[in-house]
Amino acid sequence: MTSKLLRIVPLALGSFLLAAAGLANAAATVGTNAPDFTLKTLNGPNMRLQEQRGKVVLVNFWATWCGPCRKEIPHLNRISDKYKSAGLVLMGVNIDEDVRNAADVASKLKVSFPVLLDTDKAVSKLYDLNSMPSTMVIDRSGKVRFLHRGYQDGYEDTYDQQIRELLKER
Repeated sequence: MTSKLLRIVPLALGSFLLAAAGLANAAATVGTNAPDFTLKTLNGPNMRLQEQRGKVVLVNFWATWCGPCRKEIPHLNRISDKYKSAGLVLMGVNIDEDVRNAADVASKLKVSFPVLLDTDKAVSKLYDLNSMPSTMVIDRSGKVRFLHRGYQDGYEDTYDQQIRELLKER
């Protein structure tokens, strides 16, 4: 019995460590591939991150109860409108449990980009979010190039510069 246990424990430990390493790698960090996800949009159809390859993508996680999120959205509207034709895709991932709240705020703020619904917070957990809003800029190959936690006045200028830089890359 003891020799059997001695063989099983290292295998179990190895499996656990591999699983833990896989979970740790799933979180979005600068220089890594952005974890893929598919979410339903507020307007109905699903949208998948991986299907945006070849484009620069800005993913913004937000919530209706987040004051800085609401303050940032008009700036994101301008950025989306400005760079959409150049190949930017802006995805606003709302983490509210009640879709009606997301729809109401998106309508009031005249959100011009797709609002994706993460009501069960599976994607925000996948991305290991710890602050709202959280914004990442992803290059054409799917790598996270820039990551921003929170929002302060002027961040939109930084987003603008980073997006222009990535749009120039081929």
